[in-house]
Amino acid sequence: MNEMINQLKNRRSVRQFEERDIEAEKKNEIINAAFEAPTAGNMMLYTILDITNQKLKEKLAVICDNQPFISKAPLVLIFLADYQRWYETFVFEGCNPRKPGEGDILLACADAIIAAQNTVVAAESLGIGSCYIGDILEHCEAVRELLGLPDYVIPAAMLVYGYPTEGQKNRVKPPRFEKEYIVFENQYKSISKEEHEEMHRIRNEKRGFTDKNINEDIKAFCNRKYMSAFSLEMTRSASEYLKKFR
Repeated sequence: MNEMINQLKNRRSVRQFEERDIEAEKKNEIINAAFEAPTAGNMMLYTILDITNQKLKEKLAVICDNQPFISKAPLVLIFLADYQRWYETFVFEGCNPRKPGEGDILLACADAIIAAQNTVVAAESLGIGSCYIGDILEHCEAVRELLGLPDYVIPAAMLVYGYPTEGQKNRVKPPRFEKEYIVFENQYKSISKEEHEEMHRIRNEKRGFTDKNINEDIKAFCNRKYMSAFSLEMTRSASEYLKKFR
């Protein structure tokens, strides 16, 4: 099998790292990989924060749902959706630009996340694990203040990187949903209640959870994730931030 495809298949999130630094050369390769990512109009609508201050790492670990492994990671990068840089360029050059809108910041988010994923692939090729920290979207006001972000900049993704422990190397990758429920030709297809349940049943079987009641399992997942305090706060804080674009 093609080596890159094999690495994509085997890659899994890593939350426990060996107590050793990432070599400077490899760190540079990881960060430089972001710059090779596709980007809208070659605008590079993102900024990358390399978090090296230990106290800042610890504050981020607390804000991001109290996850200590964040503060222990050898490398922490935050990918910011950034329209501030281009907006200021237009202002400085007398272009009389409109203010960035919701579409602009969503496009910048896409740029930032594509760049972030390039670093994940690069790190994996170097034997370095990584984990996305979705909680960076929570408590938007606190995060923006902590990082000193201007008006048209928002955190799109945070990643931690490091050499995985043996336990993490041997951890089984969680199974995904079957292709038939995810890929459709030409148009979106809504699936039936029975198909939804079958989709989850098949994945649970792959996870070894053959005795789970699908209906109860989905309800529990809904409460734990979608209806959680984290999810509600993330939605509130993001909504408050996006009001500035209306």
